[in-house]
Amino acid sequence: MRRGSPPLAPLDQAGKRFFIQPTTGRLHLIDLHTHSSASDGSDSPSQLIENAKAAGLSAVALTDHDTIAGLSEARRAAGELQIEFIPGCELSVTHGQHRFHMVGLFLPEDASSLQRTLDMLIEERNARNGKIIEKLNQLNIDITIEEVIAKAGGDAVGRPHMAAVLFEKHVVNSMQQAFDQFLGSKGKAYLPKQVLTAAQALQLLTDCGATPIMAHPYSLNLGAVSLAEVVTELRSLGLDGIEAYYPEHTPSQTEQFLALAKRLDLAVSGGSDYHGSFRPHIQLGRGKGTLHVRDELLTALKERRIRRGLSA
Repeated sequence: MRRGSPPLAPLDQAGKRFFIQPTTGRLHLIDLHTHSSASDGSDSPSQLIENAKAAGLSAVALTDHDTIAGLSEARRAAGELQIEFIPGCELSVTHGQHRFHMVGLFLPEDASSLQRTLDMLIEERNARNGKIIEKLNQLNIDITIEEVIAKAGGDAVGRPHMAAVLFEKHVVNSMQQAFDQFLGSKGKAYLPKQVLTAAQALQLLTDCGATPIMAHPYSLNLGAVSLAEVVTELRSLGLDGIEAYYPEHTPSQTEQFLALAKRLDLAVSGGSDYHGSFRPHIQLGRGKGTLHVRDELLTALKERRIRRGLSA
């Protein structure tokens, strides 16, 4: 590479470069839903922060699945690069017949009660991982848990890492095929994971002073009336926000979720659900290219917390 040349973008699983689109103009954009290699993203926590800075974001939250292991590294990197950092996590939950995700933002540095619960979930997930590997072996697929752990490079080992190994071994042509054929809810080796109830998750998050937010509400696949009923129930249990801005939301859905948040006095959040090269079509801070989560939203979140006597 010539001196002064821009760095190459990272590679995705197919060996193609995926790009982090820098923002332009006066927009101050943020991203309050991202993942690192501490869970099922490809970027290390510090790389995620570096990429957020390169993308021109003014603030970024790290919200790894069922773990807070990457927060310290991300916090240090954010301090060095002078980008605002919001520590968070994303929890898988159930409420009645519904399964969905809940993001907790503004986690404290000491979240011991949450950590104990997450440690329990990790133990159960590791046992599930072994059983999924056994099912894959029974399908005459050559894959070991050691290979998957090596691919994960950390404590948070999950299905995306299995998919990456299957792709590298040419068992499948893409990570999506790995989920469709083997690892997804309709796959031949799928096993459901144990998750918290929404009430348990809300209690954990509120007890440690976090702001609990329903992630990507479109994924519940409910009509407006049914979704409003579920969100109203969750609000009574401590839900404090809804992720209205998300790459998969249509403009009409976004308007629906904004109206619901206003009617129920809920905070509004938004983010890309960035996973790095594991989802190369999703840009950090921009989703599929049209996501715009402005920093006024973060300001409103912080002001809401201050009014409630919480740190921001």
